[in-house]
Amino acid sequence: MVTGNIHSIETLGTLDGPGIRMVVFLQGCKLRCLYCHNPDTWNEISRNVKTVTPEYIVNKVKRFKPYFKYNDGGITFSGGEPLLQPEFLIECLKSCKSEGIHTVIDTSGVGFGHYDEILKYTDLVILDIKHSNPQKYKNITGMDIKYYYEFKESIIKNNKDIWIKQVVTPGINDTYEDMMEFQREVDTFPQSIIQKVELLPYHTLGVFKYKELSIKYRLEGVPPMSKEKLNILKGYLKIEKLVK
Repeated sequence: MVTGNIHSIETLGTLDGPGIRMVVFLQGCKLRCLYCHNPDTWNEISRNVKTVTPEYIVNKVKRFKPYFKYNDGGITFSGGEPLLQPEFLIECLKSCKSEGIHTVIDTSGVGFGHYDEILKYTDLVILDIKHSNPQKYKNITGMDIKYYYEFKESIIKNNKDIWIKQVVTPGINDTYEDMMEFQREVDTFPQSIIQKVELLPYHTLGVFKYKELSIKYRLEGVPPMSKEKLNILKGYLKIEKLVK
C-alpha cells in the first residue's frame, strides 16, 4: 500500500492556488533555502510527521467539494517538497482528478523524477524560481540548478499551466540585475502557459522555528523586504501577468 508522510493540512486556504483550497504540506525537502520559513518540513521524518494513505487525503478533501464548486477551488500539494514523494503524490492526484477536484502542486521543482506522470494529473503548477543564475541559485538553496531544469523541461513539454513566483530577499536577490535575470527566466517559458507571476517579500515570521529546532538561522539580522522596495523592483519588470 502506498503511503505518504505529511507535515500538516490546512483547510479552506486562499493563498495556495485559485479559489478556496485544502492544502496538504508534505514532509521532506532537498533544498536548504536561506530564507525558508518551514525548516520543520526539511527532514523526511520528524516528530510532527503523519503517515497517511491517498485514500485518507481524498476522503478528507471530498468533504470540501461544496466550497470549491463556485470559486475554482480544489486541493494543493505543497511542502516541504511534494515531488519527493512521487508515488504517493501521483495516487493522490489521480484520485482527486477522478473526483473532479482541481489539483495544484506548489513546488521548487527538485524531486525524484516521474514528472510527466505527476503532471498528467496536475491542473496547475505553482513554480518557485529561487534564482536563474546557477551560482546564486546554489548560494540560496545549497543545490545544483540542474535539478530544477529537469522539472522545467517537463512543464514545457507537457504544456502545463503555471504560476511563477520568487521570494525577494534584501542583499540576496534584490537588485536591478537580479530582476533582469528573473525576467529572462520567465521569458524562457511559453507565454501561453503562464497564468500569473509574483514577487513575494522576504519575511521573518518563521525564525522562531529555527530556535525551536536548534538550527542556526543564516539570515540573522536581515530585515523583512519593504513594500516600497518591492514595488521599485516590480517596476523594472516587463511581464504582462506580473502581480502588481
